[in-house]
Amino acid sequence: MKKHVICIFGGKSTEYKVSLRSVECVLKNIDREKYDVSAVGITEDGKWYLYEDELDLIPADEWHKSEKIHPVTLDPTNGGGAFLVSRNGATETLHADAVFPVAHGKYCEDGTLQGMLSLAGIPYVGCGCASSAICMDKTLTKVILSNYDVPQANALVFTSREIESDTNEIAARVEETLGYPVFVKPSSSGSSVGASKATDRESLVSALENAAKYDKKILVEEFIKGREVEIAALENEDGTVTLSPCGEINPGAEFYDYETKYEADTAEYFIPARILGVTDMRIRDTAELIFHVLGCRGLSRIDFFKGIEQIIFNEINTLPGFTSISMYPKLFEKHGIGVTELITRLIESAGV
Repeated sequence: MKKHVICIFGGKSTEYKVSLRSVECVLKNIDREKYDVSAVGITEDGKWYLYEDELDLIPADEWHKSEKIHPVTLDPTNGGGAFLVSRNGATETLHADAVFPVAHGKYCEDGTLQGMLSLAGIPYVGCGCASSAICMDKTLTKVILSNYDVPQANALVFTSREIESDTNEIAARVEETLGYPVFVKPSSSGSSVGASKATDRESLVSALENAAKYDKKILVEEFIKGREVEIAALENEDGTVTLSPCGEINPGAEFYDYETKYEADTAEYFIPARILGVTDMRIRDTAELIFHVLGCRGLSRIDFFKGIEQIIFNEINTLPGFTSISMYPKLFEKHGIGVTELITRLIESAGV
C-alpha cells in the first residue's frame, strides 16, 4: 500500500509566501506512484485547513478562499498518526504515515510545529523539536558552535527592550566593539527578513528598530568581506550525511536580502562554487560537524562566507526553501539527485 503523506504549508510566519512557492514545487514533484498526498494549509492568522483544490491557487495565495477547504486539527489520541477533518458537519480521521512540513520561519521551523507533531506521534521530515529550536535561534547556534572552534563572525546580542530603552548606548557599544559596517538581524528569523546592513550610527539605529519588530532578541554581527557559499546536507538511512557540491551566490546587491532572493533578478549562482579544492574540503568537513553537533536530522542547508584567509560560518537552515530557485534542490540536482528522488529520500527519513 502507498504511504499517505501530508504536506503542511503556510503558517503564522514572515516567510508565509515563500512557503507557498516551496510547497508548489514539492506537490508538483512528489512521486504519486509511491505516495498518496494531502495538503494542509495554515493561514497567516493560524487557521488549519485540508486543501483539496487546484495547485495553482496556492502560490497565488488564493487557496484559503476556495470552497474545497475543510477545517483540520491534529489528533494526539488513539496512538497518534492522524488528523481530524471537519467535512459537511461530520468529523473524519485522516491518517498520516508522514508529514512533510514545507513551511519556514517562526511557528514552522523553530520547533513549535515539530513539537506538536511529536506529541501527536506523527513522523515528519526534518530536524526534531530541540534541534529545530536551536538552529532557528542564531544566538544559541553561535554559542554552541563556539565550543567546537567553528569560525564565526564576532557579534553582540541585544533585547528589543534594550533597543526601546536606549539605542544610542547600544550604538556606542557596537561602535567600540565591532565598528562599521555591521549586519543587524533578528536572532530567530529566516529569508533575511528584518535584516539590514548599517554603515553609521543613523543606519544602525534604524536597523535595530526594524529588527526589533520581528524578534525580542537582536544580533549585531561584524561585516565579513567574502563570497557567500552554501552547501546542502541530506541524512542517509544509516545516519551518515550526503553533502552536495558547494554553491556560490553573487547577490548583485548590497547583500542577499529577501528582495534579492525572491523578488529581484540580480543574483548570480555558481554551482560548483568558485573556490579551491582545499577550501571546498574545509567547508564540507565543517558543515558535517555542524550538522551532527546541532543534532540535525533529514536535511539542512549550511551557509558560509569565504573570506580571504578562512571560512566563516554564517547560519544553518533546517527547512530550507524548496522553490524553483532555491539552492537546496539546485545543489542536489548538481550532485545527481533530482527533486523527485530528493523528496522521496526526505520522506523516507521522517521520524518522530
